[in-house]
Amino acid sequence: MGLLGLFLTASMPVLNVLLLTAVGSISATSRVNILNQEARKHLNNVVYYVFNPSLVSSNLSQTITLESMVLLWFMPVSLVLNFVIGSALGWIVIQVTSSPPHLRGVILASCSAGNIGNLLIILVPAMCKEKGSPLGSPDVCDTYGMAYASLSLAIGTILQWSYVYNLVRISSPYKEENVSAKLSKMDFQEESRCLLPQSCMAKEISNSNCLLYTQCLNEPASPLEPYGGNDKKVPRLDDRKTLLRRLSRIIDIKKLFAPASIGVIIGLIIGSVPQIKRWIIGQGAPLRVIQDSATLLGNGTIPCIHLITGGNLTKGLQGPTIKFSIILGVMIVRYIALPLIGIFIVQWAVHLGLVHSDPLYHFILLLQYAVPPAMNITSMVQMFEVGQGELSVIFLWTYVMASVALTLWSTLFLWIVS
Repeated sequence: MGLLGLFLTASMPVLNVLLLTAVGSISATSRVNILNQEARKHLNNVVYYVFNPSLVSSNLSQTITLESMVLLWFMPVSLVLNFVIGSALGWIVIQVTSSPPHLRGVILASCSAGNIGNLLIILVPAMCKEKGSPLGSPDVCDTYGMAYASLSLAIGTILQWSYVYNLVRISSPYKEENVSAKLSKMDFQEESRCLLPQSCMAKEISNSNCLLYTQCLNEPASPLEPYGGNDKKVPRLDDRKTLLRRLSRIIDIKKLFAPASIGVIIGLIIGSVPQIKRWIIGQGAPLRVIQDSATLLGNGTIPCIHLITGGNLTKGLQGPTIKFSIILGVMIVRYIALPLIGIFIVQWAVHLGLVHSDPLYHFILLLQYAVPPAMNITSMVQMFEVGQGELSVIFLWTYVMASVALTLWSTLFLWIVS
């Protein structure tokens, strides 16, 4: 296939995304007001808790085996490099543009975390359906492409809520001080319940009685004893519980086990255990109704994601002013620097034989470096209440430019793997 044919193959899925996203944007305008903020919130919950897990579990269970899991080992390595290099480039953007402190976390997150899950689930099946695609036959390409994209979604979710979440947390100094103060107060209260002297236990301690409160704090601390002189000591909290509590502050463990990640785990278990797979997967499987139901639910993921993305982008039109150099810096990182670095990393791995010879797999590895920022960043900045308006403006312009960038890079990637 010539370069023009590859360009048409790459542009059709992007145009498809643009049209459906435009429908979401129009539906979210104040005049139409079908997909307002409240409606998007409820629809997003349905996608997050129902459609997405069904999609990833149904696709992985059909395609993934123990042998294929071994062959896909390079994907998490590539994604870790993607996130780390992106954050390093984001730090350069911060230095060059002299960004204000409250936007540092937004810039680092936008440069390091790409939309490597939902966007791939949208683009890859559309490219597989194009005639003359070098990615293989449409049916095989669609099945395995969705499996690769689902695995990318799960790994990306883990990296976003462990690595990128902490980038935003550390780079938000004002809010971090507030959060640290609250956590320190909680720690003091927990420790004080174990260390208040016995002479204070029979007295009423309140903020209004400052003298008594100060007196109690200044008395020598001793382990907490029950009132009445019982010699039994109340044991301290287990060290392992304390460690887990502190770890949960650093990493949002709940987000690591998002519904999509649970769907991936279920899909991997079904696909890798032959005894379970024979009962659920296939036309003659006794429990094939489970797989059929999951597939039907998963089919609702892609159109809903289009609509939600289009509706969310309208917030950027009312966003605050932000320096153009910051927006330009983020777009240079996401659409120029990272794709070029990605080509070098993937081609180097192919040359050394670290990646098995599958054009579709190579294409998805390359495409992971050329996508716009991840939508999960919105939830992260909302937690710390920093740069929410500026992030909506960055999202608006990066997703507008994504139509051009994804078309051009997809054309080049298709040419590389063909």
